Amino acid sequence: MSIIANEFLRELESEEKATRECLAEVPMDQPMYKPHAKSMELGYLAILTGDIPRWIQYIIEKNVVDFGTYPQNHPKTTDELLAMFDQNMDLARKALKSLEDKDLQKEFQLRRGDDVLMASPLGESVSQAINHMVHHRGQLSVYLKLLDKKIPSIYGPSADSGGF
Repeated sequence: MSIIANEFLRELESEEKATRECLAEVPMDQPMYKPHAKSMELGYLAILTGDIPRWIQYIIEKNVVDFGTYPQNHPKTTDELLAMFDQNMDLARKALKSLEDKDLQKEFQLRRGDDVLMASPLGESVSQAINHMVHHRGQLSVYLKLLDKKIPSIYGPSADSGGF
């Protein structure tokens, strides 16, 4: 395992608890909820957030995520959502532990069939995937607050976790 992959793993795992706690608050019985007409639906956003660790596995092991063939998950309950996230974290951990420095410059492609939407070095893509998960978790925390759900401590106490 490369030093950089070890740092990616450390960073991903440092975001795991807060992400899981946000996902645990998602009311999957309200998948169509949107705080604004231009917003994503809650169910889609929650599944996307919980699925991003699997993207890391695909980035490392397959060097491609093709939206035309990428298998979609469809959890219906919060428990299923959490189980999906836990499984995806395990897949990401395993992939990161196999990553060597020589692999970091391989090309990763985000595709839709024959259309290349983005191409970048694998190491950069892993970092972007972690940031992408954090970004969507932030969006999810806004949805949760608007639904009067508890917001966990993310980078410090929240009002719901005993903070201000």
